[in-house]
Amino acid sequence: MEVIKIVGTDDTPSVTLDVANEIFEISGRSLPEDVAMFYKPILDWLDRYADEATGSTVFNFKLVYFNTASSKMILDILLKLEEIHESGKEVLIKWYYPDDDEDMEEAGEEYSDIVDVPFEQISYSLD
Repeated sequence: MEVIKIVGTDDTPSVTLDVANEIFEISGRSLPEDVAMFYKPILDWLDRYADEATGSTVFNFKLVYFNTASSKMILDILLKLEEIHESGKEVLIKWYYPDDDEDMEEAGEEYSDIVDVPFEQISYSLD
């Protein structure tokens, strides 16, 4: 499968989807002007990946901020990961949040309640 590598900006997250190296990560800030256009290639890639997924998929979210429109796209990603999990494949979501950011911690908790996928919350220090 092709690798998706998007370098983040002030408004868009960094994205790496690399099957060969087992790297699945979205990090940074997500408030793209056209959220649907930004996330469409990622969702399309996950659709293709769902058919080919083998072994274990560990998907890392390391977001420090996302807007309301992005939250819907993040949920869409999580729902695709849930479909992969429900097809009998191993999936783990790791939700990283700054240890002083209750909003990001709560967002992870809410997402973990919505999707039926193993979900790990990991706090870290920004220092």
